[in-house]
Amino acid sequence: MSREFLHCDIRTVNLLLLQSLVSTFKPEESIGTVVLSRSRSVPFIIPPTLHGRDWIHLTNEEQVQEDRDPYMTPQSGPRSSFHSLAGAYVVGAINPDLYKSPEDKSETDFPDGNIGRLWFSIEYEQESERLLVSLIKVRKLQPPADSCSSFVKIYLLPDERSYLQSKTKRKTLNPQFDENFVFQVSSKMLLQRTLKFLVYHVDKQKKHHLLGQVIFPLKNEALTEDNKLVIWRDLEKDNLEPPSEHGDIQFSLSYNDYLGRLTVVVLRARGLKLQEESPAVGVYVKVSLMNHNKFIKSKKTATLLGTPNPVYNETFSFKADQTELDTASLSLSVLQSNKGEKTLLLGRVVVGPFMYTRGKELEHWNEMISKPKELVKRWHALCHSM
Repeated sequence: MSREFLHCDIRTVNLLLLQSLVSTFKPEESIGTVVLSRSRSVPFIIPPTLHGRDWIHLTNEEQVQEDRDPYMTPQSGPRSSFHSLAGAYVVGAINPDLYKSPEDKSETDFPDGNIGRLWFSIEYEQESERLLVSLIKVRKLQPPADSCSSFVKIYLLPDERSYLQSKTKRKTLNPQFDENFVFQVSSKMLLQRTLKFLVYHVDKQKKHHLLGQVIFPLKNEALTEDNKLVIWRDLEKDNLEPPSEHGDIQFSLSYNDYLGRLTVVVLRARGLKLQEESPAVGVYVKVSLMNHNKFIKSKKTATLLGTPNPVYNETFSFKADQTELDTASLSLSVLQSNKGEKTLLLGRVVVGPFMYTRGKELEHWNEMISKPKELVKRWHALCHSM
């Protein structure tokens, strides 16, 4: 096979390569800047060991190699401003923009109504039983005044009496903290604990205003010394109303009309009136689906020990046809358990249609139906008997 055929064939390969790269772009994109710009392209090079091989076109459009003298190189070939490297030469270019990793948009994409976003990292030292928490930064704070001087309190729930506090960052809506904190906690209790971050603004009279909070349960995290997790969460407004007589529970509802699926996310409870203050006392939530006041199915959260303010973040799903939503209801019961003793009801709430509920419970149910596939989150007061 002649060298002229090899040169022609290589030019054909080069042309086909460029055509395939161009075809991957939309018509409105500038090919001159994206594909053909030498400063943004990477040469595609045939190594010297393959120079002596020709490619034979077959009828089925496959290609096979034909052995030739391995030391024979073409007299000339398509070249670019890239010089040949040890006898290799350029046959095309690869656009590096096609292989960029996804851009991190956590500092640019903020949903409507966002009141701030907090970044932190956590890791756990097994031998010393230490939880290491690094407070990294907060962005897009929404203070009551034009300027903001902020600090963060960090709790390891269920202990709400002690906390660690950051330094105050003055006159910025985007404070950078980069501070490290240590909590002593045994490996047995670690997954039952929850991190709570409270972000405050200090005004000129040195009064503290709560801007938002982040609640982060540790039970679903793989915490090891070799696994440092960097996490961000949007700030949430705390429920500033005082707890109800029997406490409150926060949960989300969602209905998928296509799948006929009713979803309940049990988030947390607060201000529970435990019958006995003891680390051995456990609290869990029982979620029951009813239809015409007839029991259909129930599911339970994990039992958390020794806290009147448990954080669950557990999701449950029930099958419910859309035609049943006018007669179905959900009952959420908060129960206290203690070894060897009877389970006690701490409080209960029912959400559902007009047949069973009124007020906030009815509003929550109707909002869930009006916003299919969306999670609708609300607090509800617990009643001791219903």
